[in-house]
Amino acid sequence: MRVLIVGSGGREHAIANALARSPQRPELLAAPGNPGIGAVARCFPTPVDDLDGLVALARGEAVDLVVIGPEAPLVAGLADRLEAAGIAHFGPSAAAAQMEGSKAFAKEVMSSAGVPTADWAEVTSVDEGMEAIDGRYPTVIKFDGLAAGKGVVVAPDAATARAALTEMIEARRFGDGPVVVEDFLAGEELSLFAICDGERAVPMVPAQDYKRIFDGDEGPNTGGMGAYSPVVGAPDVDDLVAQIHQPVVDLLRERGTPFHGVLYAGLMLTDDGAQVIEFNARFGDPETQVVLPRLRSDLLETLVAATRPGGLASCAPMAFGDDWAVSVVLASAGYPQSSSSGDVITGLEDAARAGAEVIHAGTARDAAGAVVTAGGRVLNVTALGPDPAAARERAYAAADLIQFEGRQLRRDIAQRAVERVTP
Repeated sequence: MRVLIVGSGGREHAIANALARSPQRPELLAAPGNPGIGAVARCFPTPVDDLDGLVALARGEAVDLVVIGPEAPLVAGLADRLEAAGIAHFGPSAAAAQMEGSKAFAKEVMSSAGVPTADWAEVTSVDEGMEAIDGRYPTVIKFDGLAAGKGVVVAPDAATARAALTEMIEARRFGDGPVVVEDFLAGEELSLFAICDGERAVPMVPAQDYKRIFDGDEGPNTGGMGAYSPVVGAPDVDDLVAQIHQPVVDLLRERGTPFHGVLYAGLMLTDDGAQVIEFNARFGDPETQVVLPRLRSDLLETLVAATRPGGLASCAPMAFGDDWAVSVVLASAGYPQSSSSGDVITGLEDAARAGAEVIHAGTARDAAGAVVTAGGRVLNVTALGPDPAAARERAYAAADLIQFEGRQLRRDIAQRAVERVTP
């Protein structure tokens, strides 16, 4: 089988590695890929926003399955174009991908399906937003559309809220569109992926990520500085999917826009139970980098089954190991406000020999062929272990073998898990 992976980040590298472990031994292609993905797949320079080019590539290479990694091409309709071309694909249609592409759409679906989430309002002016907040702080302000993970502000007071609303609505920092204002949820965060075939949602294992740049959850939000799996004390995943994911899948099917792909729920475990912070329409990053290394069954079999209505019912259940996975992000200088490119990276082979899975997230090759930084989050260093302490120790030992100018990393990834399981 020939499989094309669309994307160039850490999530896509983790997917490529998992597919390379399939007993079906697929031939892997990637567009555009990165130096790490290039070790297991043939890479093509087609960018993720060239939808016609991606369809032409899939057709020209006689691809059997296209796995769409990032959210932007999903929201733009890549799955629809592949469907029209008769090419099998893993990823939702543009209509179903609005679960990520529009915060207001997702909130309306949750409200209609009875999925627990924070109270919310859609607003189109600063004054309307301040009225909706009505003095409740902290409050959460979200740009409705895609904003590369940067369109969310947790406002502790009125001045911050008004500034955020002004930036999003009047200054149009992220483009035209409304804003969602919602109540702040307190608790512990949990990420849970479910593979969906348009009719059924099947859970993977839970993970927890770290969004802020500095230890102790200090500093600005990032795309994620690390993650671990499993999560001590997490609710039963079957119960969560029945409460969170399955009602969404049922409602979208009833509306004629069935969801095929990964429905990712970012959850807050509150005193009143799990509530949805957000939905994504694809594998999350960096959680994918700790979930897929624990997978013991054939990812390719599951993805193919999900492309067919009801196909997961006849597919072998996903199986995961009992081991722990810890992933540490190595970020470039200036991240998250900016990023540094062109800094030579050393120690990649040493880290791999130390037993870690080194995932490329923002790398490239320079004119001399050296691997260099090419983005904010540069690498994920993932290690497995029989307990969180062992996995964490291995991940950090390997991460410290990798060096580049301005390297940033958190030192407390999975520390809370170690503390919870240590007698």
